Amino acid sequence: MDPYALADADPVAAVLAWLAEHPKVEEVLGGPGRVSGAREAPWPHLRVAAGPGGNLGNLTWLTEPEVSLELYGDPGGWPGPAALSRALKACAIAATELPDAEPVAGRAVISGVRPSGVLLESPLETGQPRWVMGLLVTLHPNPETP
Repeated sequence: MDPYALADADPVAAVLAWLAEHPKVEEVLGGPGRVSGAREAPWPHLRVAAGPGGNLGNLTWLTEPEVSLELYGDPGGWPGPAALSRALKACAIAATELPDAEPVAGRAVISGVRPSGVLLESPLETGQPRWVMGLLVTLHPNPETP
């Protein structure tokens, strides 16, 4: 096993790809194309990004980096707080199903996904609604990667 393979084990890419194709996520967000790594329309839109926390262990095998889920509503203020909160929780629940998926060659093996803290309402300075939560993603390099 290449000791530098951990540097390529990208939890953000794995979670983003999983949620972008998840039928429940499409349902709660109102259709496809609403999950990416950017804050962009169509609204509501889920942004998947690197989180500020986690545990990189000893950088040799098993790590638990944090992935941030940020759900943005329309700049006009809809949907309301309760609807955005419910939708973000549904997206997080969908992410917890990732460890049951078949590993993909070239991508990290995900063995666990769990919340890192609380679900937080955090609107932008412009007033655009945003809800945020973190997920700790337990992963290791895929030994099947060429």
